[in-house]
Amino acid sequence: MVRKFLVKKKQKGKKFNKIDNIISLKDLNFNVLKLVAVSSGRITDKQLIAITAVINKTIKKVGFLSLKIFCDHPITKKSLGIRMGKGKGSINHRVYNSNMGVTICSIKSFFLTKAYKALKLAQIRLPIKTKILNTNV
Repeated sequence: MVRKFLVKKKQKGKKFNKIDNIISLKDLNFNVLKLVAVSSGRITDKQLIAITAVINKTIKKVGFLSLKIFCDHPITKKSLGIRMGKGKGSINHRVYNSNMGVTICSIKSFFLTKAYKALKLAQIRLPIKTKILNTNV
């Protein structure tokens, strides 16, 4: 599940899609399938909950899921009908600003077909383009 804790409200910031992370060869593990971001964008906490649910439902007890990202950026929103001014709005949801090459999650399993099917179902639920990497050594 997504952890909820008190954090200071942040500014939106500039565009974050100019950074290119390179997948390092140190991350390669035996029988691991990874879901890697090909484009940049925002992943909300609801989308993370959705992909963890669908992956756990698909792989059941034959694999182990590990999430590599965490939604730590709060997004504020004012309610409708409120006039300009009166300070910053309350926190509506949290997002993770994903860059290219970031590993979103990885599945360690002996049954690679089930893990591949689970990651395919997770790809549908994400707003960014992703790629499935097989890191068998």
